[in-house]
Amino acid sequence: MQKKTSPQILSQKVANVIRQKITIGELPPGERLSETALSETLEISRNTLREVFRVLTQEGLLTYKPNRGVFVSVPDMASIMDIYRVRRLIECDALRHAYPMHPAIVRMQDSVNQAKIFQAQQDWSGVGTCNMHFHTAIVELSDSPRLFKQYQLILAELRLAFGLLNDPQLLHAPYIEKNEQILTLLMDGKAQEAAIAMENYLEISERTVLAAFSRHNFC
Repeated sequence: MQKKTSPQILSQKVANVIRQKITIGELPPGERLSETALSETLEISRNTLREVFRVLTQEGLLTYKPNRGVFVSVPDMASIMDIYRVRRLIECDALRHAYPMHPAIVRMQDSVNQAKIFQAQQDWSGVGTCNMHFHTAIVELSDSPRLFKQYQLILAELRLAFGLLNDPQLLHAPYIEKNEQILTLLMDGKAQEAAIAMENYLEISERTVLAAFSRHNFC
């Protein structure tokens, strides 16, 4: 007899599914979420879905608007700045203490290679997803499940910010080469140099996102 999944575990699994949809850009910022459609698609009760909505709202990924429903959150300037602050703390430290033979480096390499394929196809959303995978692999270098769990939330919030920009090529194209440079430094045993390169990388990325927000009056 198949063991029944507990409501708590089911809610966690569904929350992870929705976070992933946000992270890969399937659920863009500002989109209204239909209780009926999602409960049918995910094959769960509305009560379970409402609990998931509650959790993701507390995390800042969803926003409840009275008499209107639940929407994918639209981040503001302060949120983006805070996200990059946390990214510097996590990613740069992970690179600084990494060793050249860590298994996550293979995933970093795979992400770079796949991004080049998407670049040739002019699939900039695909390039963006590969970039997310590259940075996730960097966090795996830390061998910390707690940091990894926290970073998953940060990635979802970051994708929301990216989703507001209407020029994904401008946002993602320059970082394919930068990712490869960081990877090369790491594989050459130059962890400190890789961490410094990442600090510069994140500074440029943050400026790009904030400038785009300003131009489009998202602040």
